[in-house]
Amino acid sequence: MREGTVTLFLAGDVMLGRGVDQILPHPGDPALREDYVRDARDYVALAESANGPIPRPVDPAWPWGEALPCLDRAAPDVRVVNLETAVTQDGDFAPGKAVHYRMNPANLPCLSAIRPDVCALANNHVLDFGPPGLAETLDSLAGAGLRTAGAGTDAVAAWRPAAVPLRTGGRLLVFSFGMPSSGIPHDWAATADRSGVALIPAPTPAGAAAFADCLRQLRRPADLVLVSVHWGPNWGYGVPAGEVRFAHALIDAGVDVVHGHSSHHPRALELYRGRLVLYGCGDLVDDYEGISGYENYRDDLRLLYLVTLETDTGRLSRLRMVPLRARRMRLEPAPAEDTAWLRGVLDKCGRDLGTRVERSGDGTLTARPLRATAPR
Repeated sequence: MREGTVTLFLAGDVMLGRGVDQILPHPGDPALREDYVRDARDYVALAESANGPIPRPVDPAWPWGEALPCLDRAAPDVRVVNLETAVTQDGDFAPGKAVHYRMNPANLPCLSAIRPDVCALANNHVLDFGPPGLAETLDSLAGAGLRTAGAGTDAVAAWRPAAVPLRTGGRLLVFSFGMPSSGIPHDWAATADRSGVALIPAPTPAGAAAFADCLRQLRRPADLVLVSVHWGPNWGYGVPAGEVRFAHALIDAGVDVVHGHSSHHPRALELYRGRLVLYGCGDLVDDYEGISGYENYRDDLRLLYLVTLETDTGRLSRLRMVPLRARRMRLEPAPAEDTAWLRGVLDKCGRDLGTRVERSGDGTLTARPLRATAPR
C-alpha cells in the first residue's frame, strides 16, 4: 500500500434476491410474478442443471467464494457495491415490472460478508416492493451498520452522498443516482414528499450541471469523489456518445471515478484526464446460471475492480481487474482461456475510447490509454 494513495474495491450489480436468497439460511417467500418462472427455487434448479448440485442452506459467505480471500489480500480502503435487491418481506409487487428482486432481511449476513462500506441503491430493483419495501430496506441496512446512497425517504436523503473517512485524511464522497435507460420507472424518483431514488432523466449537459452544483456545495478540499450511476440496458457493448459526454462532464466538474453499472456483463472502460470511467461493471453476484439466450456475452464471467487513486490529485495510480467465474452460485477463479477472452472483448470495445486492456503477470487485467481522449 503506497503512501499517498487509497484503493477502492468497486463491484457492479449485487443481486442477492430470488434464487440466491433461496439457498441462504433464511429463504424468503419464493413466489414470483414473472411470465415464465413463478418460483424462485426454479433458478436454483437451473444453476444446478448447468453446473452441479448446490448445498442448502449454504454459509452466508458462499456466493462470494474466492472473491473474499482475493479482497483480503488486496486490503482495499473502501468497498462500494451496487445492491440491486430490495431487503424486505414487506410490500406488494411493484406493478408494470417483469422482474422483482428481494432478499429476506435475515439473510443480510451474506451482504455483510463482503464488508461493503457503501451500498449504492439508485437502481431499478430497490423499489420492487414499493415504498414499504424501500422503507424496510433502508432500515435493515442501517440496522446492519451499512452506509447507503441513492435512495431515501425524500429527495434530500436520496441525493445525500455517503461519506467514508479515509486513512490518509479527508473523505470519499459516494454519490449514487440512476437513469430511466436502466429500467428505473420515472415515478420512482424521490421528491420533497415522496420516498424513492435519486434519478436523472438522461445523460444531458443540464443533468451534469445540476450535479456539479450539488457537488460544489458538499465537497471539502481533501475529499475524493465517486459517482455510482445505474444506466443503460442489460446487454450490449456499445457506449452511447451521450454517456461519454456525461461522464466527461462529471470528471470536469470534479468527480474522480465514474462507477457505471446495469449491464449484466462488463462493458468498456476509459481513462479521461487521468480519471477512471467504468461504463458497466457487469454483475458480480446473481442467479443467472443456466438461463439461455445471451451466452455470447459470457455473463458468467465477473470482475473485481481494484482502483488505486492518488489522494492529492484523485488521479488513477493503478487499476487491477480480477477475473472470476460463477459456478453453483459461487465465485471461483476464471480459467486462463476465459480471462483471455474477456481481455480481448474489453480491449476491442475500449479502442474507440482510447483504452487498451492488457493482462498482467499475476493474471489480472489492467488498462492504459492509447491516446488522449476528448469530449465528443
